[in-house]
Amino acid sequence: MDEPRFKKLRVWQESMKLAKEIYETTKDFPQNEKYGLSSQLQRAAVSIPSNIAEGTGRGTKKDFSHFLSQARGSLYEIITQLEICFDIGLISTEKMVLFQERCESLSKQINALMISLKEEM
Repeated sequence: MDEPRFKKLRVWQESMKLAKEIYETTKDFPQNEKYGLSSQLQRAAVSIPSNIAEGTGRGTKKDFSHFLSQARGSLYEIITQLEICFDIGLISTEKMVLFQERCESLSKQINALMISLKEEM
């Protein structure tokens, strides 16, 4: 079986790295956050590569663009939730800076892909 097309996309690969980093970071959160910020961050992080993958399988550029928009929304959720985590002391300044850089890069990649799809439509 051939490798699915979405696995070749850099934006999917980078979103997978972000999801792994979110999981690694949230495993150190206090137990009382298990169903709070930990769960919210994990779900949003998994949603990004999942939406990218689903969008590639839909068959049209319009559908793919829609799923990229969903992925971008999940990314913005993560940015907000990380700000909360930082503000309440769950993540360090160094970790926050790394996440900000990763999220900014991923946002640019998603936006560029959406623009390129719109130009092709």
